Amino acid sequence: MTSIALVTAAAARNLDEDLGPLDAAMRAAGVAPSIIEWDDEAIDWSAFGLTVLRSTWDYSTRLPEFLRWIDRISPQTTLVNPREVVRWNTDKHYLAQLANAGVPVVPSTFVEPGEDARRALDAFLADAGDEFVVKPSVGAGSRDAQRYGREEHDAALAHATRLLDANRSVLLQPYLARVDAHGETALIFFAGAFSHAIRKGPLLKRGEGPTRALFATEHITPRSPSAEEIAVAGRTLAAMPFGALLYARVDLIHDDDGAPRVLELELTEPSLFFAHAPGSAERFARAIVERAKRG
Repeated sequence: MTSIALVTAAAARNLDEDLGPLDAAMRAAGVAPSIIEWDDEAIDWSAFGLTVLRSTWDYSTRLPEFLRWIDRISPQTTLVNPREVVRWNTDKHYLAQLANAGVPVVPSTFVEPGEDARRALDAFLADAGDEFVVKPSVGAGSRDAQRYGREEHDAALAHATRLLDANRSVLLQPYLARVDAHGETALIFFAGAFSHAIRKGPLLKRGEGPTRALFATEHITPRSPSAEEIAVAGRTLAAMPFGALLYARVDLIHDDDGAPRVLELELTEPSLFFAHAPGSAERFARAIVERAKRG
């Protein structure tokens, strides 16, 4: 059996609740993976036949460096998910591509560095509801994301301007209020097959600034997704410009009519919430082993 690396980050290694169960499940399947930090310069990545991205959660603040690392190791090892997936998925401009393919996404307006932030925000608010969200197009764990009301226009403008001045694209979205009661539904797939789902409680609260931690605290419970949620997740995966991937997570919230919409498609380093779905770590371990056998 080829050697397998599970890739994390120094800042995330002790926070990733999936790593321990996955390591145990893989060892039970007869494979002893190596858990490695992505920026460890001492690692010879050609020693691994399969390199599985897991909790590289600091990538969003180090994206150029992370993408250079992806480019450097890709010729040396089989990276999953692959380089072209990571490059596509680490910037939320992919939401526009999904929307163009007919996937029901949360309405998303992008503002680029050099554009007039005030004009863009005012144009967005002309059609938005009472609450909205400002976030960077490259980000993870709700870092630098904040919820605003219309009366907080100036604070939202300052937030967007700060991101733009740092050469970061800005994403403006309406805040869909049903998330406060219903939460998010995250559906997890391994090798293209549905594995399990969880509920995430609402993360963005009015009056709270963006989290400065690696990720915002999440309140997770198991969830049985509806047929409509499974169908939307399936449409999302079918619309990707890639085939079936080793892992994928589709995060949905419901709009004012109760219809599920895609908030995010997580293909790079998603939490998989094994603790909330018995047998899920073993399913993922089997998918990894099968992928390793294919070379």
